[in-house]
Amino acid sequence: MRFYFPILLLGTAAVAGLGMLAAEAAGPRMTIPLQIRVQPFKSSDAWEPVTVRGEFSATTSAIIVCDMWDKHWCTGATRRVEDIARRMDPVLRTARQAGILVIHAPSETMTFYKDYPQRQLVLAAPLAKPPASLTVSDAPLPIDDSDGGCDTPGDHEHQAWSRENPLLSIGAQDAISDNGEEVYNLLRQRNIQTLFLMGVHANMCVLNRSFAIKQMTRWGLRCILVRDLTDAMYNPARKPFVSHAEGTGLVIDHIERYWCPSTRSVDLVAALMRSLNQPQIRSSSASSH
Repeated sequence: MRFYFPILLLGTAAVAGLGMLAAEAAGPRMTIPLQIRVQPFKSSDAWEPVTVRGEFSATTSAIIVCDMWDKHWCTGATRRVEDIARRMDPVLRTARQAGILVIHAPSETMTFYKDYPQRQLVLAAPLAKPPASLTVSDAPLPIDDSDGGCDTPGDHEHQAWSRENPLLSIGAQDAISDNGEEVYNLLRQRNIQTLFLMGVHANMCVLNRSFAIKQMTRWGLRCILVRDLTDAMYNPARKPFVSHAEGTGLVIDHIERYWCPSTRSVDLVAALMRSLNQPQIRSSSASSH
């Protein structure tokens, strides 16, 4: 069963909040299908995917690239990150053209970037006090990642990374930070309201880093997971004993239920390309229709 709502008219408070995803009057505009999950009947454990329409301004949106390192301690993860990086970089290049800020967040590698102007850009942002955190209900993850989630036998946890994966371009106007408060300062300086999160790993860093979905949602930012540009740390030898791809899918479903909607990179790029063909400034009367 799949529900489709061309206009946001859903009844629950969580879904109704998506109705605030209206683009600002100025700047390129994007309309993107977003997927969330709802529980239609409380007597059933079934959650159904629902597609809603989100409208955004490119100039008040940012992409956060989470922990796309040059190397991971898990061989399987390293291989999958390289595959994601090859598909992600064209998205980043298109986003820059449309005016979206790209924030690179390769945790624990800031020493490598200490002299980069993109790093200094973040450090120069004025301090902005975050609001009181929203209370957001959560639930246990649907997978067991207590063993670290590696599917490559013999690999052991250690810090193997030193920088972001070099397959990803860093634009002159991009930013670099692995600190949530630094990122928040920059977002407030730029009046950014919406964050598209991509990178790894969905059940760990993409949810739990200080710059990632949980914290930014609690601070009132509108987060969207780009679901085909992420991966999970999951070992199929652990519960629920499904394939790695199915485990990643379960984590994405979990995020759509409890934290934020998701979209696909192809839909994001299509919206960006449409926005590049729009007038950069709209009158207030035109933008109201």
